[in-house]
Amino acid sequence: MRTALSIAGSDSCGGAGIQADIKTMTMNGVYAMTAVTALTAQNTLGVRAIQEATPEFLRQQLDAVFEDIFPDAVKIGMVASSDLIRVIADRLHCCKAMNIVVDPVMVSTSNAALIKTDAVSTLTEELLPLATLITPNIPEAQVLSGMEIHSSADMEKAAEQLGKSYGCAVLLKGGHCVNDANDLLYSNGTLRWFEGKRIDNPNTHGTGCTLSSAIAANLAKGYTLEKSVERAKDYISGALAAMLDLGKGSGPMNHAFALNNKYSD
Repeated sequence: MRTALSIAGSDSCGGAGIQADIKTMTMNGVYAMTAVTALTAQNTLGVRAIQEATPEFLRQQLDAVFEDIFPDAVKIGMVASSDLIRVIADRLHCCKAMNIVVDPVMVSTSNAALIKTDAVSTLTEELLPLATLITPNIPEAQVLSGMEIHSSADMEKAAEQLGKSYGCAVLLKGGHCVNDANDLLYSNGTLRWFEGKRIDNPNTHGTGCTLSSAIAANLAKGYTLEKSVERAKDYISGALAAMLDLGKGSGPMNHAFALNNKYSD
């Protein structure tokens, strides 16, 4: 069985972070492992508190995984501080990790800041150059590129700039800021648009985590980058279309929308 490692924060309401990654990787047919960067106290209404892991404990988690069950892909989500980013970059480099998908999480769905200001430069200097793929949304891409993004043409310029700057592929997510669900992939000097179906569902908590972990799962199974993105977008569309409605705010998707076996009855 293929394996994937999620390095991210824990979401106590289960819709994003480590919990979303485990559900997504499982539903996409790989064995999920985790290294927790932080505990969060949050629900669909917002983030109440964040308790970071220590750099040493994060290093121990990563070494424990890589020494025993080497992951076929790695997804990186919420990492709030420079010290934690440096630990991740060091261990991924030393362990020769492959198929690294970085979701540069900066702000939650409820607009809570999830990364310290000084950590952004550490992210760009030490972690992004190790990535196979980064998956920023529009606000994140604006921070990383220093560009204003207001159109599809702006997205193309920003994706190319990011790809050339960090030597990796870039999936720039259009979202509602520019063009609804259409995402742009820059890889090896070429651009490809992935059109998405507009789904009228306000419950979008954890969509970024889910998309990036689904891509990582498909890379772990040996699919090409383009095919992995295509399959991941199909999966997230299905999860949104299932119209799960939990909580009083922006709720989670139904990650298990396609689960159908005798154990799920």
